[in-house]
Amino acid sequence: MDFSFTEEQSMLRDTVASYLADNYSFEQRRDALKAEPGWRPAVWKAFAEELGILGAPFSEELGGLGGGSTDNMVIMEELGKSLVVEPYLGTVVIGGGFLKHSGYAGAADMIASIIGGETIIAFAYAEPQARYTWQDLKTTAKKDGAGYVLSGHKAVVIGAPYATHLIVTARTGGGQRDAEG
Repeated sequence: MDFSFTEEQSMLRDTVASYLADNYSFEQRRDALKAEPGWRPAVWKAFAEELGILGAPFSEELGGLGGGSTDNMVIMEELGKSLVVEPYLGTVVIGGGFLKHSGYAGAADMIASIIGGETIIAFAYAEPQARYTWQDLKTTAKKDGAGYVLSGHKAVVIGAPYATHLIVTARTGGGQRDAEG
């Protein structure tokens, strides 16, 4: 098996690394952390418009680059090397990943908004009693007309203060620790 990057993946890695070397010094990162929203919206905009990396894992039909998990890994590795604080993981990897496989009627529009840099997603899954056990959910979602009413408590929702959308885990049935529901 050949685990080498393709030429396109190597070019992606080099492009992201070069942008970050020129635009993401440790001092700039530190200054961004001290200011609101805790990251640099101009860098996020560049990720969308100049580099196009917000569209890397999405199909060309959705407006993305047609990449996959390896492309995400290449990008995440470079973002990690520069200690990037912009919400790529929560928005593109987690949020976009859920949307791609959700069956939600508005998923394509929301993915287009992620690719364009307008949508920021935070993932609300952790609950105080759960100790990171996914099935241990007290939060419920009760049907109410065309939507749902959430009731419960989430802990440590990374990126929630600046998110435009939340993805919230909740039970629609079953008991607190049931595998289904």
